[in-house]
Amino acid sequence: MTATALKHTVSTDTWQPLCAKADLVAFSGVAAWLNTSEGPAQVAIFYLPRQRSQGQEKELYAIDHFDPFSNANVIARGIIGDIKGSSVVASPLYKQHFRLEDGQCLEDENIKLRTWKVAFRGEEVWVQG
Repeated sequence: MTATALKHTVSTDTWQPLCAKADLVAFSGVAAWLNTSEGPAQVAIFYLPRQRSQGQEKELYAIDHFDPFSNANVIARGIIGDIKGSSVVASPLYKQHFRLEDGQCLEDENIKLRTWKVAFRGEEVWVQG
């Protein structure tokens, strides 16, 4: 099925299975297609297993895979880190940092990536599109 065909099957705010938990790599990202109300989108899913000593609340994040600085779909290949207590991903091309929680670019307050609700349902990863 092509992306053009997917545009006609989009439903708003629907939870969708995107991959299995086994497809994820700890402290890394994977890219997936998501049906949204605006049409198909590439999403970067990040898995940060909870570590009790760090007081981390979430372990799954879903943000845009598209890097607005390089105009390329590369965010899932970025490097995960922590800046001032916030989990971030650094774009692999020009190294801008985006907060995983809300998609905000730390170097440019005018740039913010879209984020989606994401959760485990059993052994599957579901995202709300």
